[in-house]
Amino acid sequence: MLVTRFEGRWTLEDRFASPWQYLAVEVPSGSCAVRAELEYERSGAVIDLGCLGPGGFRGWSGGARQWFVVGAEAATPGYLPGELEPGTWQVMIGLYRLPPGGADYRLTVSVSARPGELVVEAPARDLPPLTDRPARRVLPATAGRRWLAGDLHAHTVHSDGVMTVPELARFAAGRGLEFLAVTDHNTVSHHRELGAAGAAHGIVLLPGQEVTAEAGHANALGEMGWIDFREPPDSWLEAAEQAGALLSVNHPYGGQVSWTAPMKRRPPLLEVWHWSWLDTRWTTPFGWWMAWDPAAIPVGGSDWHRPGSDAPPGSPTTWVEAESGDAAAILAGLAAGRTAVSAGRDGPVLLRVGDELVASAADGLVLTGPEGPRARVRGELAKFPAAPGCHRLVSPDGATHALTG
Repeated sequence: MLVTRFEGRWTLEDRFASPWQYLAVEVPSGSCAVRAELEYERSGAVIDLGCLGPGGFRGWSGGARQWFVVGAEAATPGYLPGELEPGTWQVMIGLYRLPPGGADYRLTVSVSARPGELVVEAPARDLPPLTDRPARRVLPATAGRRWLAGDLHAHTVHSDGVMTVPELARFAAGRGLEFLAVTDHNTVSHHRELGAAGAAHGIVLLPGQEVTAEAGHANALGEMGWIDFREPPDSWLEAAEQAGALLSVNHPYGGQVSWTAPMKRRPPLLEVWHWSWLDTRWTTPFGWWMAWDPAAIPVGGSDWHRPGSDAPPGSPTTWVEAESGDAAAILAGLAAGRTAVSAGRDGPVLLRVGDELVASAADGLVLTGPEGPRARVRGELAKFPAAPGCHRLVSPDGATHALTG
């Protein structure tokens, strides 16, 4: 086994020069696996970890892990297994946060030519059968289409979540969702698991990547390769468009992770409703939406990571009117703007259906449009003439329960 060690001190001056630092390691022909372990002074520092091979991206774990293994047959979640190309590999270091005095670090990289010597411990967990899935909710829809309940923002062990892909699929299906975008940070290593896990638990898992940088986060949704988060956001949009995918600005008003990056063009989607909307009487999301791009298609995302820290999948629920329940049809519905967002799967929903606005399970709420309140909702299903612009279902205190663009 070949072992290479690096040690030193990252300083604010290093961070000013570039947030990305690279430590090069030679990987000989015939190597079976690479293991890297990062140790650093934790007081006030957050240092991210990733890997580039001679052929490009091989994985990213950010600050969620301090080690990784990349092998021919398996890799640490967040990293891509496959043949180890001989040549110069680079351990990618992200200097996300450093204290004024900097932080000492030590990196140890091991390269093995012996199969099985560097082992990847896969999180194998038995999943009991799902026996209590809620019945599908049927809502009025345009002829030939149906409304599907989903969530466009969730994480697994491939970044900083705690659930495996199958565990997340089962959990979301158990909450009555019909689709879920799995959007791990700055990686696509989870994509290869989505089809089997979705089929096993009866839910469509959309491939995604939360492109994550200091100036903002954006979800790329659809079949695509890895999007380089080190590039400016305009390149994220271009990469998504070239792949036929969709880009959504995430939690634009989300505290320290609010969107601050300039862009020459606007992505098609905007995560108007996110768990960081702590009080739904606030009109912050609508002010941001109108200032950013009134034509942006509104979506929602729970940003699920783990119990006790985030809203569970489907809180909020993004509804998509699609011609079928497969991934392509869901993405087509998103691209066409056939969306609605509600606080949850089973509560009030406001939909655009043809030339009408349809309010379901909203008796007693108020339909509000761009110019203010329009009508009181009466009954379990109420219909109103459609009008352009964002419309909402609100309670008397101004709290939003559902919206549509």
